[in-house]
Amino acid sequence: MKSKGKLQTIKNQTNMIFKSSFLSEFSITERYEFLQLCHRRKYKADEYIFYQNDPGTGMYFIEEGEVQLKVVNNQKDPEADQITYDLSAPDDFGSMSLGYDLRRMSSARCLTDCTLLGFFKPDFETLKKRHPETAVKFLEAISSVAMKQLELTMRKLCEVTDTKTAFQIQFDTHYGNKKSTQPD
Repeated sequence: MKSKGKLQTIKNQTNMIFKSSFLSEFSITERYEFLQLCHRRKYKADEYIFYQNDPGTGMYFIEEGEVQLKVVNNQKDPEADQITYDLSAPDDFGSMSLGYDLRRMSSARCLTDCTLLGFFKPDFETLKKRHPETAVKFLEAISSVAMKQLELTMRKLCEVTDTKTAFQIQFDTHYGNKKSTQPD
């Protein structure tokens, strides 16, 4: 019976290694090096992994089970104004917390009993020391996701406001309090 469980674990990890979109640019060896630093965590159905606005400390890969990401817009009436997104193996979530010092933008709750592999900030530091090339690829993967999100967000913001407002937000974020020059 124990060997059947180990066989399933190996099958689940192999599925993650070969099907994870986040790890797609990694070689098999780099994927293995990366996953060796991950920590297996088990969660029960309805258990929260983290909450919206928590400090981001790491990312997770779903080995087994289903996880729901939930963003609440109105804290006074959380059920009325929310968006949810359901994930399953070999999906990952929370990667922005490793590359950037960000708070969680969503809550993550297990819909079923789950086995997750967590990769945290100290693990990234270890990866940088042991395998710097893999650490660079890791940061490139996070940056690629962030840039795609930024591009889509800017396009949507341009649609719902106007181009000037969208880029003013972007410039103000980057350049701070510098005065913008606008034609009269």
